[in-house]
Amino acid sequence: MKNLIKAFAILFVLTSCDDHKENSSVIPVKWDHRVAHYSPQDSLISGSTYLSVYSQIYSQTEHRKHNLTATVSMRNANRADTIYIDEVDYFNTKGELRRSYFEKPIYIAPMETVEIIIDEVVQEGGTGANFLFDWKIKPNTIEPIFESVMISTSGTQGLSFTTQGTRIK
Repeated sequence: MKNLIKAFAILFVLTSCDDHKENSSVIPVKWDHRVAHYSPQDSLISGSTYLSVYSQIYSQTEHRKHNLTATVSMRNANRADTIYIDEVDYFNTKGELRRSYFEKPIYIAPMETVEIIIDEVVQEGGTGANFLFDWKIKPNTIEPIFESVMISTSGTQGLSFTTQGTRIK
C-alpha cells in the first residue's frame, strides 16, 4: 500500500510539473533563431491579417463542446523573397490576449511554412479564438498566407475544417 501511495505521489508531481510545458508547438520553433534584421530604409509594406481559430466547437447543445487541435500555418508563397512577421497575438473568445508568440520580428524564407500548434488540451481560446498577424513585405511581393486546420478524433469518428486569414489593414 505504501508503494502504491508513493507511485501516485510521483505521478502527481510529474504531471503537475507540466504546467510550464509549451502547449503550442508539435515541433517547437526556436523563435530566437528566426529573428529578422531589417531597417526603416528597406521600404517594406506593412499589413495585418486576422485568422479565426477554434480551440473548441459546440456539439448538439450549447452545453457540450469538443476540444480541437489547431495547426496555424504562416506561409511564404514567394520563390525568391523573404517575408517578415512582426507580431503574432492569440486572443480568446472574449477578445482577451492569451499569448504573444515572440518579442522581435521573425522571417519566413521563400516557399517556407512556419507552424504554430494549439494542442487539443489547451482550451484557453474557446469557441471564438483568433490570431492577429502583423507583417512586412518588399514591394511587389506576394503577401503572406495564414491558414488554420482544426481537427479532433475519437475512436472511429473525426471532424476537421479549415479557416483562412483575412487582411484587415
